[in-house]
Amino acid sequence: MAPRVLISDALSPAAIAIFKERGVEVDFQPALGKDKDKLAAVIGDYDGLAIRSATKATAKILENAKKLRVIGRAGIGVDNVDIPAATARGVIVMNTPFGNSITTAEHAIAMMFALAREIPAADASTQAGKWEKNRFMGVEITGKTLGIIGCGNIGAIVADRAMGLKMRVIAFDPFLSPERAVNLGVEKVDLDELLARADFITLHTPMTAQTKNILSAENLARTKKGVRIINCARGGLVDEAALRAALDSGHVAGAAFDVFVEEPAVSNPLFGHPNVVCTPHLGAATNEAQENVALQVAEQMSDYLMRGAISNAVNFPSITAEEAPRLKPFIALAEKLGSFAGQLTEAGVRKLTITYEGHVGELKTKALTAAALAGFLRPMLADVNVVSAPVVAKERGIVIDEVTRAAEGDYDSLISLSVVTESGAFALSGAVFNDGKPRIVEIGGTRAEAEFAPSMIYVSNEDKPGFIGRFATLLGEAGVNIATFALGRDAEGGSAVALVGIDGEVPAPVFALTRALPGVKRVKSLKF
Repeated sequence: MAPRVLISDALSPAAIAIFKERGVEVDFQPALGKDKDKLAAVIGDYDGLAIRSATKATAKILENAKKLRVIGRAGIGVDNVDIPAATARGVIVMNTPFGNSITTAEHAIAMMFALAREIPAADASTQAGKWEKNRFMGVEITGKTLGIIGCGNIGAIVADRAMGLKMRVIAFDPFLSPERAVNLGVEKVDLDELLARADFITLHTPMTAQTKNILSAENLARTKKGVRIINCARGGLVDEAALRAALDSGHVAGAAFDVFVEEPAVSNPLFGHPNVVCTPHLGAATNEAQENVALQVAEQMSDYLMRGAISNAVNFPSITAEEAPRLKPFIALAEKLGSFAGQLTEAGVRKLTITYEGHVGELKTKALTAAALAGFLRPMLADVNVVSAPVVAKERGIVIDEVTRAAEGDYDSLISLSVVTESGAFALSGAVFNDGKPRIVEIGGTRAEAEFAPSMIYVSNEDKPGFIGRFATLLGEAGVNIATFALGRDAEGGSAVALVGIDGEVPAPVFALTRALPGVKRVKSLKF
């Protein structure tokens, strides 16, 4: 029997044709996604679900999806899919991460022009019968400096277009290597320098804990007076209230926003300001982009349903069903090691070396490397997955080396991750124990065996008597419950590390107090 796919959102007819050509039955009900009860009632009849943003694939919907094998999202964002629930039910979740890139980049350039020449306000005035030729005094973009925050796929396209417009382009992106910057023709700078130099700032980074309010009140104050800001990436990258205040004071000359903290945006602090241009999340709204993502999602879902091939999956690597049981614990280890390293990385990354010792080197290391890269990049790039991670790393010019060798130490299988950044290097290693759980076994040359916990505190310090007692007392007095505690040192009186698994969150003052303890070099909160 041919697999059946339900299309519950408005999708290009080209997608229907692709499914049929590949031997997949299609049920096209573009309004069904807005009715969750009807969707829940029929979802059990389908092997695949093709959606855009209107359909919410919640845990409740998935409970009824007894046959469902794959969800395909035409677009990059999968926040309307309960990925843990889908994963628990063995449902592959796919997206099309690069189908909207050109369209979004072009919209950012269009918004920059609209802002520079006050086109929306001039249009409204002219069509109202006025002829206010002297009112709308714009600025040229030729020769101006464009600051790009996030120079990945979309940011690189914006940079290319801006250089064609004779702008000077500078970029802030911790994952952009100097070599990649040279190839793109942009100047890589730190955030403070970008804020100080840019005449226009455009954001092209995902929303993560590190990038939320990256243009905060403090950072907006550091910008060049008269700067103009464009955001076609994600709502929440800019503190909207602080930006309104900067616009009112005249420090920021204008802003053009396509995305907002709350959407649909029926009200917003930016609305009503004469120097603000707003559009209703139109970054991907072109016929070409919608056609591209529709074709891609149909091809990917058909390949999986008919041949078992997995591509652009956000919750599973590209591996076969036969390989999965052996790889699964090592995939978890590789991803957690990558996440650990990514959360500790603050400078630009030049190179990652992943070493597989022992039996693990006989497995499909490409899938393991992809998992490690996804974990490494995700703290800064929320939408990255095990399939897109190698592409994203390549775009940023990060050199990836894989090394396999015979076991040389105490472990039958050992995965090590070495990171070279612009400010130095560090390494860590992990293993899978007999219980199937991944553990970290070495950090920066120091043995420290610890099981990964959802919340952890990492501390590096000088090996001095009394430190552990004072640190544990701080946590206890703050009401933080310690679940696990691992210690290690390279030599008596040398460098030491502590890795603490905790229940709940750590109050911010605890980090300041810990940093103030004698001998402390670094303190970091980690999430897994």
